[in-house]
Amino acid sequence: MLSLLRIDRVLGFTNRCLKSKQEHFSIMSFRGNAVMDGSKKQKMVNLVWRPISTQSSSNVDSEAGSNVQDGQCSKSSGVIETASAGKHSVSLEVGASLMRFIKGKEGTTQMKIEEEMGVKIIFPSSRNEDHIIIEGGSVDCLTKASERIATIIDEVVRSPSLDYSHFVSLPLAIHPELVAKLVNFQKSILQDVQPVDETTSVAVNLKANSETRQVNVENRSIQVVSYPPKAKEATSSTLFDLGIEKSIFIKPNTFHLTVLMLKLWNKDRLNTARDVLKSIYPSVMDALDNRPLFIRLKGLDCMRGSLAKARVLYIPVEEIGDEGRLLRACKVITDAFVKAGLVLEKDANQSLKLHATVMNARHRKRKDKRKKMDTFDAREIHKQFGNEDWGEYLIQEAHLSQRFVFDQSGYYRCCASIPFPGEHRD
Repeated sequence: MLSLLRIDRVLGFTNRCLKSKQEHFSIMSFRGNAVMDGSKKQKMVNLVWRPISTQSSSNVDSEAGSNVQDGQCSKSSGVIETASAGKHSVSLEVGASLMRFIKGKEGTTQMKIEEEMGVKIIFPSSRNEDHIIIEGGSVDCLTKASERIATIIDEVVRSPSLDYSHFVSLPLAIHPELVAKLVNFQKSILQDVQPVDETTSVAVNLKANSETRQVNVENRSIQVVSYPPKAKEATSSTLFDLGIEKSIFIKPNTFHLTVLMLKLWNKDRLNTARDVLKSIYPSVMDALDNRPLFIRLKGLDCMRGSLAKARVLYIPVEEIGDEGRLLRACKVITDAFVKAGLVLEKDANQSLKLHATVMNARHRKRKDKRKKMDTFDAREIHKQFGNEDWGEYLIQEAHLSQRFVFDQSGYYRCCASIPFPGEHRD
């Protein structure tokens, strides 16, 4: 289990600042971040205090992160929450996505903490705010409540309850010819309707002034569609039986290689991730030998399990030249994010297998939630596309992508990126 950062020195610092009964203080900033780097387990809980003094106080230790001059202690960071005598408050940055876990179902978790710790938890009015305020009658009750919330956050982050919010990707959808191939791949399986070019006549009944007449109208003004010949497995009923539907296909405009999955649940972690990616640019360039990197996409394969009960269908990736530069660059990226404490331990210990996913049963949109269908039959798809040559493509950048949010091109929103070497072939 993760241990909480002790705040004994901070409490000692506060006591030294209180020189008389007339002095009051407040807790000003609390940030809870679970640091998971694969080797160390430490929950970073930074409590920063700002005494509010009515009289001059002597200087305090620099290690406490504050100093007192002209009757006030200067803050080191965060937002100050001023409290009256005998009442204290703390601002806790938890991240908007975690608010619901602190509240609990119908507010039960919040009420339990408030009753047991003797505090009041105030949530922000805006869904975009990351901070909550905890108010209480003593420093001890605030500390205990903050520790309880930090434990809740840690448990949630490590569980599937909180989904990954961001990931480091190598975009492939920047290549229009590849996107077109993926669109055709989907259409050939789903058998989309197509317009007919031939000129035909359609009988239309026109009714005016209680008189009905029949006229012939050419299809130049009316779009007529017909279904192309379907393979025996491609009828709608059979597709359903096979577990194949449009929602399990990856959107062509989001096509990519995944380097690393991340849970960045507050602004601090997101800003840290941005800084990490930008800071390792020279190291990534060294790993690539400052030369352009091309990959080949060929074939179709199943991620774990059998083709008859597939969960993920993907296109294997080959580095042109097979020099290992791509994996070296990915390792530089992964190691940096692990060192920064932004990677879950289970993810840090996994070996990287680069692949380009084309179908994923996890993305299925179920109309009837009672019917669980987490696999699909990919045998016929593999027969047709198992040896498909999708082409060779340049990797142009590494991208810190935000899941579930898209830019104008249809690709994931870019939070930060670093370029790879430009295009030229030996």
